[in-house]
Amino acid sequence: MVMKKIAILSILLLFASCIKEKNDFIELKVGDRLPEFAVVMNDGSIVSDQSLSGTVSVVVFFHTGCPDCQRTLPSVQKVYDEHCGDAVQFALISRAQTEAEIAPYWEENGYTMPYSAQADRKIYELFAKERIPRVYICDDSGVIRYIFTDNPTPSYEDLSLSLSEVLSEL
Repeated sequence: MVMKKIAILSILLLFASCIKEKNDFIELKVGDRLPEFAVVMNDGSIVSDQSLSGTVSVVVFFHTGCPDCQRTLPSVQKVYDEHCGDAVQFALISRAQTEAEIAPYWEENGYTMPYSAQADRKIYELFAKERIPRVYICDDSGVIRYIFTDNPTPSYEDLSLSLSEVLSEL
């Protein structure tokens, strides 16, 4: 009888911990607002949810060792080149990768986009729990209008068209 009670209690605790774990995280979806965050970019500037307010923004999470990110970053760079200086702000944020790991990759690929090296997943986990790349295109109110992940990885055309649509609604 005691063993049966212990088994039932163990099962209840297991379910309770799984339920709590699932409820602790809500992945951002289209229509959600950007979470509160702030990061220091490689050029020393600070990008936050507040600094992105009032402009269309593109927030990208990446890791230079990720093959899907390696396919996506050239498309992001092309969109960045076309819209840098427009009313669009870009923030590329690493998922658990240091400056020493990112800088050589950026130089090797000729990337000029600003990035923030984050050695942990703290900022990333405000947005999602898994999957990179992640590209969020947000309107000037900080509302997420488009989300692209690795399934499928976004093409230049996907990113450009989505960004153009958000810009045309201003």
